[in-house]
Amino acid sequence: MALFRARVASSTLLRSILHAPTRSFSSGAIETVESKPVSSWKSSMMSQMVTLDISSQIGSCMPLANMRIGTQIHNIELRPGQGGKLVRAAGMSAKILTEPNRSTRYCEIKLPSGVKKKIDIKCRATIGMVSNPEHGAKKLRKAGQSRWLGRRPVVRGVAMNPVDHPHGGGEGKSKSSGRHGRGSLTPWGKPTKCGYKTARLRRKI
Repeated sequence: MALFRARVASSTLLRSILHAPTRSFSSGAIETVESKPVSSWKSSMMSQMVTLDISSQIGSCMPLANMRIGTQIHNIELRPGQGGKLVRAAGMSAKILTEPNRSTRYCEIKLPSGVKKKIDIKCRATIGMVSNPEHGAKKLRKAGQSRWLGRRPVVRGVAMNPVDHPHGGGEGKSKSSGRHGRGSLTPWGKPTKCGYKTARLRRKI
């Protein structure tokens, strides 16, 4: 599934697509709904199709301001017009927690991780959940299948020598590298588990 998001189609382009001769409904369906009264069952069906609320259709892409509270969404923009950045993994979806209003600038969204984030209501998102939810439950048959995906073997730091990793050396399975209370480090000596905090204190945009 392609998550690339193109520009919004103009009304002229949309009308030309709807009036294309290859479409299954008549070219005058839009004019019939706008100006003429409904005269037959076919015209009534066309009016229902044209006036259908797209905010409830799965796969519709629109700004958050046009969506309802409790809607499941994915492929969310962080800034208007930037393109989808959040909730793009297989089987993932976010949920709108607050009603998007014109008076407020931000809308609160609950991400799959449980984090609540405020997003500009001008940002666009796609309604529904990303396909292939069974992707995370897939098991690899052998080590070679992991190599086919481009994943190389991972060696523990405690199994290396001191010159190769900060966790290396020591007697036996020494997790502290000979010194008690040493924190986990990357191969380049930077803290991994509870070191350098890079997230903003206030999650707003």
